[in-house]
Amino acid sequence: MCCWCCCLECIHNIAPLNLLFLHFSADPALPGEAGAAPASMASISVPNPVPSATQDAENIRKAVQGWGTDEKALIEILGHRTAAQRAEIAVAYEGLCNESLLDRLHSELSGDFRSAMMLWTADPAARDAKLAHKAMKKKGERYVWVLIEVACASTPDHLVAVRKAYREAYSASLEEDVAACPLYNKDPLLKQFLVRLVSSYRYSGELVDDELARAEAAELHDAVVARKQPLHGDVVRIVSSRSKPQLKATFERYRQGHGKAIDEVLEEERRSDQLAAVLKTAVWCLTSPEKHFAEVIRSSIVGLGTDEESLTRAIVSRAEIDMKKVKEEYKARYRKTVTSDVNGDTSGYYNGILLTLVGPE
Repeated sequence: MCCWCCCLECIHNIAPLNLLFLHFSADPALPGEAGAAPASMASISVPNPVPSATQDAENIRKAVQGWGTDEKALIEILGHRTAAQRAEIAVAYEGLCNESLLDRLHSELSGDFRSAMMLWTADPAARDAKLAHKAMKKKGERYVWVLIEVACASTPDHLVAVRKAYREAYSASLEEDVAACPLYNKDPLLKQFLVRLVSSYRYSGELVDDELARAEAAELHDAVVARKQPLHGDVVRIVSSRSKPQLKATFERYRQGHGKAIDEVLEEERRSDQLAAVLKTAVWCLTSPEKHFAEVIRSSIVGLGTDEESLTRAIVSRAEIDMKKVKEEYKARYRKTVTSDVNGDTSGYYNGILLTLVGPE
């Protein structure tokens, strides 16, 4: 496993005169990390006052007992609670009914609605661990996306929590399983990149070294453009270890120095180089996750059929973090709303929980 402290070591090695404190926005708190209030760009709504966990657990018990299930009540309760509140409800429900809430949802519900409700109700770190484990069993770019999302679109502490949850659930480390995944054997550069990403522990502060940003912007250009090696060792080192504010500064220096944003360069290269597409996904998840998740939602809907798995993952995973930004990006890029596209491709209670999480627009 790569050293978790590599980004901290590089901070210690930076000359004090080169340090600038720039006001990049900090990552929004991930669900369950800092109290019960939703993040400012979250899309879920929580009633005020919120019922107690015991009241919610009792109402859930009523919704699932007897011959039928009150799906609307489940959406109304669980769809309007934060991760911290849902965790308290799960504890209260188990104490009340002597069974786990997730087990009950699994037995009562079915299809895409069940998948969405169970993903939403699960602990966020355990959910991401499960998504990562499942992604390593399937081929395709969209499943590589999942590992990059888990590693890059979350805070450093959340990724540590995911690794811990993964160990507890599967008696193996996430890093080891990515390294041993046979799906990546044909592309050692991709495997190395993914292992470095899931092993990272980035500096979470806002300190930025402008001289370092200039130097590493030049390294990125040399590797990606001059050498046509998007996952060159220098690129992997930079993208897998630097803090998000540092990377934003580096990418801005790249744009200033070369007249084009690095994600635009990678978009041009992705048609002929799949590794460029992988790097672009990481760049977006690290610095502009709303762009990536808007694309995930759109790609899950357009064309023949709906990729419910990707659609559910994108909405569930961002509802408590930055779904408002995702919706803004989606509307600006596709001239449609997330709500209208979800309405056009889903129905029933599955549609109900997705729209509840998306929120009004």
